[in-house]
Amino acid sequence: MTESLLATLASAFAIGLVGSTHCLGMCGGIASSMSLALPVGPGYRRRQVSLLAGYNLGRITSYALIGLLAGLPGAALTDATPAAGMILRTIAGIILILLGLAIGQWWQGVMRLENISAPLWQRIAPLTQRFMPVDRLSRALPMGLLWGWLPCGLVYSTLAWALTQGNAGHSALIMFFFGLGTLPAMLATGLLARRITELRQSRSFRSIMGIALILFGIWTIPMVQQLFHGH
Repeated sequence: MTESLLATLASAFAIGLVGSTHCLGMCGGIASSMSLALPVGPGYRRRQVSLLAGYNLGRITSYALIGLLAGLPGAALTDATPAAGMILRTIAGIILILLGLAIGQWWQGVMRLENISAPLWQRIAPLTQRFMPVDRLSRALPMGLLWGWLPCGLVYSTLAWALTQGNAGHSALIMFFFGLGTLPAMLATGLLARRITELRQSRSFRSIMGIALILFGIWTIPMVQQLFHGH
């Protein structure tokens, strides 16, 4: 695995981690309903963890699948036209810059990408009723697989970045690591959860992560790299 890909996956994880407050708003309700659906008693905590793990496994699997499907056109275009690689990388850099602005809470315009998937979600949403209430693993996993398609500005702006990689496998990995980044907010409990929440909501932390993404986005643009190497 190249250093460039490692940096890309680390950025995807950071986007998921810092942006997971948004994820709690979009997915926190269904996660909370799982706990409410379980009768309190012996084995309650074990069953609760099992449901949350199954739901999040399904959700992250959906992200990776969406990334794979989105990455196929970019990969085909890159194979057919060598110059397309530079164009896609330039677009990827611009999207990263926009994501950095969103993470730093300076401009949220990129989040409007969630409107693109609204018609698809209208078809998928009725299917989720088949798995309610989410009171066992056999319902939690498919619910997560379906819920991963929920229109979310953070998910679909990250997906737009993944689409420009020119490699379907890399696109899937980006979305997978993004999903991993959202896990602490969805799973952590007690003191650890409070600490993670404080870190995510810290203005200085969000600013640092936003600036880091912006700089990485600028570095991703081929013309910037050529200028740097030229000097």
